[in-house]
This record gives sequence, structure tokens and C-alpha cells, in this order.
Amino acid sequence: MAILKIHNPRFVGSLLNPAQAPRPALPEFAFVGRSNVGKSSLINTLLNRRNLARVSKQPGKTRTINYFNIDDRFYLVDLPGYGFARVGHREKHLWQKAIEDYLLQTDRLLMLYVLVDARVGAKELDVQLVAWLRHHQIPFTVVATKVDALGRSKRPGAETAIRQALVLSPDDPLIFFSAKDRTGRADLLKHMKLLLDSSR
Repeated sequence: MAILKIHNPRFVGSLLNPAQAPRPALPEFAFVGRSNVGKSSLINTLLNRRNLARVSKQPGKTRTINYFNIDDRFYLVDLPGYGFARVGHREKHLWQKAIEDYLLQTDRLLMLYVLVDARVGAKELDVQLVAWLRHHQIPFTVVATKVDALGRSKRPGAETAIRQALVLSPDDPLIFFSAKDRTGRADLLKHMKLLLDSSR
């Protein structure tokens, strides 16, 4: 299967309110995960750009929704990271509200990619998020990041642990990804292309 070709990705804005979503209306792929899961690195690797998605110097302080226009064909949406320990209850509530408001209000979403650190597996907040997504029937696919740190021999065990924690069936895709060695980039782009082609 051919992979999705990306030629001209560009950052179009950071928004607080999903009702302010950029125009024109295009299909969206959104990415969400715990703080420090490697979301910005994944986005930069996916788009073949070094610093298009900026890594926050203050994890947990960003609650904006960041939009990237990809060749005027679709948007890539970077949702706030969650779970950073050194922030207060109010900040955590704002994370949750920003993510939930986007997911409940958008009518453009083709797929939400839930990022989980393969080294540590799914944490309680990841489990809660996936349960919430199922309850609201929001389509999602799990991406296990930082797999280069595992080594190939440990990947089957990591996959089993993530599948069990998130109650994924054998038919549910689980994409292994590494921004360092680009493992999984082609798999993720193929997955996105299939969804984009079928949405036409």
C-alpha cells in the first residue's frame, strides 16, 4: 500500500476554542498523549520537519489546540499533553476541558491517535481516556512511542501489556513508532492515507 505523501505542511494557529477551527473545513487527524510522550517529535518526524511542532519548555503548561495544514488536504491537530505531575488541579482541569471540548465538538475528525510511551506502558490516565473515547464512540488508534529504547526482543511484551491495559482486541491496530530511527513512520502514513481515501 502506498504511503501518504506530504509536501507542504504549515502551522496555521494555536486555538483555545475548537469552535475557532481554521478554514477551509478539511478532514482532521488528531494526536493526544501524556506530557513527554514524544508527541511533538512524532509530528515533526511524520511531517519531515525538524521544528514545525515545538517541544514545550514547560510540560503541562500548554492547553492550546495546534493546527497544521497539510497540503490543503487535511489538518493535523496537536492536542494538549496531559498528566504532568507538577501542575495544579486547575491546570489539569483545563487540559481535560480542552481535549474533551475538541473531541465532542469537531465534526471533521477521521482518527484520534492516542500516544503511549512504550517504555512504561499505558498509565491510569491513558486507560481513563480510552474508556471515555469508547463511551463517546470516538475513533482512536494507539501509537506506542519511543520503541527504539526497548530493543526488538522487548517489543512483543510491551505490545501485550499495552493491549491488555487498554483492552485492545487482536484486530485493533497498534502502531510502534520511534522518532529517533523513524520506525513506524511508513505504517502511520499508510494508516492515515487509507482513512483519507475512504473519506472521499
